[in-house]
Amino acid sequence: MSAPRHRTDRWWLLSALAALAAGLILALAPNPARAQDKSKGQTLYVPAYSHVYEGAKNRPFMLTVTLSVRNLDPARTITLTSVKYLDDRGKPVREYLAGPVDRGPLGTAEYLVGERDNTGGSGAKFLVTWRSEAPAHPPLVESVMIGTYSNAGISFVCRGIEIEPPK
Repeated sequence: MSAPRHRTDRWWLLSALAALAAGLILALAPNPARAQDKSKGQTLYVPAYSHVYEGAKNRPFMLTVTLSVRNLDPARTITLTSVKYLDDRGKPVREYLAGPVDRGPLGTAEYLVGERDNTGGSGAKFLVTWRSEAPAHPPLVESVMIGTYSNAGISFVCRGIEIEPPK
């Protein structure tokens, strides 16, 4: 037995409206793959998780954190002026740079927090400050967390966001 025609027409209309709404959302949403406008520097906030909690007893699952700073500009060098690791209270744990570090066009810098290093806590974060002599594409700054235990593994990525434009 076939459905009455009005139900089929209503289903088609609802499907078309849902597809149109999804298309509009995608068209109007910011494109994360597109590089931002050029800048002469900024400070970025990057979440980092030294551990997450798992199981009924909320046991810490320890993670290794890799901070990756990728110069997206194919023509300009950027200078990293500070890479700070802060704990879950916002207090500094360590500064990774003794002085400015240049990354040439499309170059990458990486900084590690070991799996057994829980000094940052589960709410740790990085503050990354960079500059450039001439306007450059802002770097892609991400923290990559990975951990394994027995037959279990977890990995995820957090992207940095600008908290201070250049001064």
